[in-house]
Amino acid sequence: MDNGVSAGSTASTSTLGHIALGLTLLAFGIGNTGVIDGVTAANSVSLAMYLGGLALFVLGVLEYRGGNGFNGTAFAGLGTFWFIWANGADGKVSADAAGMFLVLFAMLALTLTVAASSGLFGQGVYGLFTLSLLLLAIGTFAENDGLAKAAGWVAALSGLLAWYGATAALASWPMAFGKGSRGAVAAS
Repeated sequence: MDNGVSAGSTASTSTLGHIALGLTLLAFGIGNTGVIDGVTAANSVSLAMYLGGLALFVLGVLEYRGGNGFNGTAFAGLGTFWFIWANGADGKVSADAAGMFLVLFAMLALTLTVAASSGLFGQGVYGLFTLSLLLLAIGTFAENDGLAKAAGWVAALSGLLAWYGATAALASWPMAFGKGSRGAVAAS
């Protein structure tokens, strides 16, 4: 099989990766906010494991293969985060261990924020995700449900931004942020 076909194009895997990230962040964020009665973060475990975890990891490998080291790092790293989070969501670990896990992956999200080459748009997605992880970590350490809800709102906003960026790239809409190019998130 031709490498170009088997690996997919950078634009298609990048766009799909941002859609997967956006939908996972939305489900996770909405679950943490408690805005929908009976929907919790635990309800997003399956989506986080398969779409946020497995799909993002595979897309990260395809991005590496296609020569995009940033998206390869972002998708594979965040895919790992979501897969581990989904496996530990049933309380198998202590609150302190969960908080430490969130801080460690907030460091990855911060790295992605600083390294995003798509300007303010990409930095916004990863920066909001970093903030949500830090708020959730502090809330976990302090056993503060209010911070977990705030983290949920920030994660949902990050998810909407990632989803919009991928949709804009797919539909060839102009981006509101970035370096004045179409599909700025897809190029990050």
